[in-house]
Amino acid sequence: MIESVAQERGHEIVARIDAGDAFDLKDAEVAIEFTTPLTAKDNILRAWAQGVPVVCGSTGWDAAALMEEDKRIHTKPMLVWKSNFSVGVNIFFDLNKQLASAMKTHPQYTPSITETHHIHKLDKPSGTAKTLAQEIEMSQSRDVEITSIREGEVPGTHVVTWDSEEDTIVITHIAKGRRGFALGAVLAAEELV
Repeated sequence: MIESVAQERGHEIVARIDAGDAFDLKDAEVAIEFTTPLTAKDNILRAWAQGVPVVCGSTGWDAAALMEEDKRIHTKPMLVWKSNFSVGVNIFFDLNKQLASAMKTHPQYTPSITETHHIHKLDKPSGTAKTLAQEIEMSQSRDVEITSIREGEVPGTHVVTWDSEEDTIVITHIAKGRRGFALGAVLAAEELV
């Protein structure tokens, strides 16, 4: 999907690396890394060793520590990591932050998050749900309950609920497919280069 979107936007794919392939990025301006929590960090370090910046969407590992290392050792950013590159989800993140900020003076509301993904998803809760929870927790100074559901081939649904005895406020993002994630990653790669 990423390859298709990149080509539609006029980019040339110079390498596609799967498990066991040679890790040769000599002709690459940027690498887009979507693998597993166990391989993401090593892949990024291997790309950096070849002087190639990385857009990474792998979740379930300590990306924050590597992002801090990037700031310390590189003069220009060499890593863009997000728990979700979907343009719509990033707008959803902004709405979530605004709502959490507005709720600072309304302690009667209790926040919670429900996330639903396909049965093949490795991390639980999702990186997106963790990001949403962290944004609320930073604003509210309280823990947020996350419910994770794995069913069928659901690309991703995230629901943030603020519940009180009087009423309930809900914001929801529903991914209709994986193309939005790919587009966001390619846009980030364009910006990084």
